[in-house]
Order: sequence, then structure tokens, then C-alpha cells
Amino acid sequence: MVSVRDYFKRKEQRSGDRLPRISYREKIKSHKFTVFYRVILVLILLAAVAAALFLQWKNKVYTESVELSSVEIKIPLDASLMPFGSYLLTYSKDGASCMDTKGNAVWNQTFGMQNPMVDINQDVVAIGDYNGREIYVMDTTNLLGRITTNRPVRNFCVSASGVVAAVLDDTNVTWIYLYDAKGNELVYFRTTMKESGYPAHISISPSGELLCVSYLYIDGGHMKTSVAFYNFGAVGQNSTDNYVSGYDYLDSVVPFARFLDNKSLFAVSDDRIMFFGGAQKPVTAAENLLSDEVRGIYYGSEYVGLVFNSKESGGRYRLDVYHKSGTFRQSIEYDIDCRDILFYNDQIIIYNEAECRIYNSGGMEKYAGAFNKTALMLIPQKASFTYMVVTPDSIDTIELK
Repeated sequence: MVSVRDYFKRKEQRSGDRLPRISYREKIKSHKFTVFYRVILVLILLAAVAAALFLQWKNKVYTESVELSSVEIKIPLDASLMPFGSYLLTYSKDGASCMDTKGNAVWNQTFGMQNPMVDINQDVVAIGDYNGREIYVMDTTNLLGRITTNRPVRNFCVSASGVVAAVLDDTNVTWIYLYDAKGNELVYFRTTMKESGYPAHISISPSGELLCVSYLYIDGGHMKTSVAFYNFGAVGQNSTDNYVSGYDYLDSVVPFARFLDNKSLFAVSDDRIMFFGGAQKPVTAAENLLSDEVRGIYYGSEYVGLVFNSKESGGRYRLDVYHKSGTFRQSIEYDIDCRDILFYNDQIIIYNEAECRIYNSGGMEKYAGAFNKTALMLIPQKASFTYMVVTPDSIDTIELK
């Protein structure tokens, strides 16, 4: 005799025996897959939100500037101004100084020069006297050293590591010397008009390892320019005078060349812009012929800009922007007489004493406005769309809104 309670209990046990049994490992595996898919879903959602915020930020147009701070300063009437990283460099015949956004002098350096020349490479500056025999080397914190030459200085350039390349004049011979920031001679070689030409311009890479020299000479009654590259690292040790590569241009003058980084250089002649690439033996990367007269040359770490008179109705001037690889990016038409053009991160800044235009690297106008005071210098700061504005009697920090 089976009770009703025992009957249903046995029936439940038989039903349970027929159900598939899930092992403990399978339960763990299923849980891990669930967690994994949830994490992927969350990451996709976060990426979508980040992309939306980035596009919103990139396409944002600023309509006003807000003054965050202002400090009184006095700029000497005979002083020249230059942006020096995020600092302000002032110099004259009597000396130079570096100031921060609060008007504090980071350093002061006195000297006596008749015709001071300045070259800046990232956070290092060299100041020397044309036809003089001294070059001072400073960074954004202090004096690194002083170089004394044995011949008159005609030209020089400085690397981000403090190495200085100087063109020194001599009778029938021109010398090119490399010094460290303390003034020690590293290497030198001679040039003559007959053998190589006159060094019209020089540029050194940030590391100080590569040197570019633009030589001007006459060949068979024709003006020619030779753009030569020297390597002072291990690769160039087995080459005569460390010469590793070079290119000749007939009936062309190349008065300007500049390293943008350790393996990218551009040069501008009267009829073309040339780009070179290579960390050891630079080679031609791109070349673009120019049909209009170049009014100005500007550059940053990633981009190069050439200014021409505009032939369009959209503005008086045209800025042609190239990537450092040599790729043409876009033309920007504008109508203000500029004091300077800055390439900073993704910003292209065109300004004068009264007004400012800011574009992104795609040519989109991000800001157009007027300064409240006469602007002698505008220097981008590390904070996004924040700038130091130097006026005749103050340093203002402004932010775009």
C-alpha cells in the first residue's frame, strides 16, 4: 500500500532523474561568458559616448574669450619678443630674459651685442651676435653654457639637446663648427665657393645628430643650390666630413630649411617646397612647385604653412598647409594682416595686434574675435584653448569659451 504522499515524491524523483545535469565547470564557463559579453557591451557604449564627445569637441566653435588673469609688466621699447615653449622670450642688445604667464622672470642673461640673432628648438634657445664671437645657450630654466668662437659668426642653429652648429667666416674659407652647450668643440669642417659653395642656410635636428646645409654656388654660369645632409652619429662616421646625402637644384636658390623632428625636414626655394625624410640618410619625400611668390613661411611640429596673395574673393591672403610628410592638406583664405601664424597641436592660429583667427588642421574656423588690448604676442598654453597674450604693459591669460 503506497500513500499519496510517497507516490508524488517518487514521481518527482523520477522526473528529476530525466533532467540534464549541468556540471559546476559549465556553470562557471557560462557565467564568464555572460560577464565577458556585458563588459564588451559596456565598452562599446563607452566608446560610442567618447566618440560623440570627441566629435562635439572637435566641431565646437568658440565665440568669446575670457580673461583668467592679468599681471602688469614693462616691455622695453627696444626689446624683441618671441614665444619660447609656453614662456615669453624677450631680448635686445643688452641681454635676454624668459618670463612665465605671471610675469615672473625665470632667468635673466646680460650681454652686449650689436646684432643679436636667435634660434629656438623646442625648449632650448641660442642667442649670438652676427659677426661676433659669442653664443649663449639657455633652456626654459637657466643658462646651459656660453660658446666662444675663434672666428666671426655668420649664422648658427641649435638643437633641442643644446648642440649648436655655427657658420664661421674666414679668408676665402667658411667653416662649420659643432659645439656642445658648454662651448666644447665637437666637430668642424671647411667649405669653399669653388668646392662646395657658400653655406646660405643651416638647420640641425632636435637630437643634434643630423645637419642640413643649403649651399649656394655658380656652375657653368648658372646659379645652383645643393642641399647637403651630414650625420654625426654612428652612420656618418665612415663618410668624408660625415656627408651622407644631398640634392642639387639648378637655377634655384634655397634660402630656408628646417628640421621639424629627427627625421623630417622641409626646404623652400624661389620656385618649390621640398620635403625630406630619414633618420640616418635623408632622402626626398615630396616636392611641390610654386607658381606664386611666397610671402611668409611658418611651421610647427607637424605642419608647414606658406602664405601667398590670394586670387580668390574669400580673402586677401592664402595659407597653403602641408603635412610634414609633404602631403598638401588644404588652403585657408583669410583677410587680416598677420603678425604671426602658429601651428600648435591641432590649431592653426593667425593673429595681429587687434584680432585673431583660429582654425583646426582640417581648415574649420574655430574662433574669430578681437583682442581687448593691443596684442604684441600670443603664446598657446598647455591647457586646451588657453593662451598667454602679451600687451605693452601686461601679460594676460585668456581662455576661449
